[in-house]
Amino acid sequence: MSNNEILLMAHLMRRVGFGSTKDELNKYVKKGYDNQVDEILDLEPNYEVSNHMINRYQPDYESPMGSSANGATWLYRMVWSDFPFKEKISLFWHGIFATGYAKLANGYVLADQIRMFSKYGLGNYQDLLLHLSKDPAMIIWLDNCESHKGAINENYGRELLELFSMGTGNYTEKDIKEAARAFTGWTIANKDYMTAKSQRDSVWPYGRLAMHFEYKEDDHDGDEKTFLGETGKFNGEDIIEIICKQKATAKFISRHIYSFFVEDEPPVPEWPYKEPNNPEAIEALSEVYFDKGYNIKEMLRFLFKSKFFRSEKVWNKRVKSPIELVAGTLRITKEFSRPDKQQSLTNSHTQFMGQHAMNPPSVEGWHWGTEWLDSGTVVERVNFSSSKLGNVNNLGIRRIIDNIKSNISNQFTPEFLIEIVLEELGAIIVSKTTKDTLNDFVKSKIDSEKALTDDNLSEFLQLVGAMPEYQRT
Repeated sequence: MSNNEILLMAHLMRRVGFGSTKDELNKYVKKGYDNQVDEILDLEPNYEVSNHMINRYQPDYESPMGSSANGATWLYRMVWSDFPFKEKISLFWHGIFATGYAKLANGYVLADQIRMFSKYGLGNYQDLLLHLSKDPAMIIWLDNCESHKGAINENYGRELLELFSMGTGNYTEKDIKEAARAFTGWTIANKDYMTAKSQRDSVWPYGRLAMHFEYKEDDHDGDEKTFLGETGKFNGEDIIEIICKQKATAKFISRHIYSFFVEDEPPVPEWPYKEPNNPEAIEALSEVYFDKGYNIKEMLRFLFKSKFFRSEKVWNKRVKSPIELVAGTLRITKEFSRPDKQQSLTNSHTQFMGQHAMNPPSVEGWHWGTEWLDSGTVVERVNFSSSKLGNVNNLGIRRIIDNIKSNISNQFTPEFLIEIVLEELGAIIVSKTTKDTLNDFVKSKIDSEKALTDDNLSEFLQLVGAMPEYQRT
């Protein structure tokens, strides 16, 4: 297998998941790139992380009282799932359809929403929007439970058009009001505690609040509406159907997909004023959107096999979000063999870096790309990755150090050592400046095979964790 094949596969695995080890990359390359893409998209997980095990070691998981345990458990799934793409898709949608604990004050409904993204996030976009519109977390977050026949609340109608489907400039204020009228009666209801408990595989299902979707026909505005040029006695399903037919929707979701999986785009509020980085790619993805019946999986299949995704020009062109950085690092270190209370502390590091899972700052979600980086968050990011990669007591790091020592054999050179270390950490590509820095360190600290001590290699791995390239994907 060629070095370029390994580098391309490493690029794919960083984008569809959180990175892969050297051994994993070698295995994937033998399958072939296109076959690996198809397996990622089509196969179901061989091993699902057990809720029973999570409840045993983290009894506050699925409690309604906070988001910390749920966020830590989601991070655990990212780290230990044999199918990280499932969690990556949930993270993708969580960044677009943002809801948070700050307003909901119920961790379980947030965890339910993440499960919904995982289940429907690769299907038909129209179906996903329908499930989103019935999701209790979203109904509360955007106040649709406060929208009534004759007294509408426009929040959900507005954000459905502005942030979830079409983008600013493709609809009118009247369209917002008509959409809000169509979603009247779409609200939440509560079940009694014992009924909810019997229906949930959990020690703490919802407490006193068992929120679920309820449609109240007597509170629905059934009169005629005109929306995006079409007229009828529309309900919410009709509004979503009309939205999904629009070219603006195809372009909007295509740009989100491109930004998350290929290279960072400007924040969404700037999209009406700034052209996409690659207009041809957005146009091609939009065509797949319509040709494949709004199917997200087929859009991604096209994207991962496209020339613009495989091009070396977009490798390392995305800044890792805090969750991507932490999850990818923990997949290398393998320090959590089971759910543990320390996971909540580890999960807090993503918050220190600016991304609190299940608690985004607003309905707009987070601004990705270089906006993750400032003087405070960079220090937190570097300290986290360096400390984790430099801890020889972590199972994954112990294995990497042993592999380095066994592979270096009698052909020790600084260049060869750097190559082995970067391969072990997932085939990281570095600039000439970074490589010169690594080379200077090796020459000063590891001048021979005898100097390949745990302490020296630990310090070297810490330096790699501080590299700009380690902060990118």
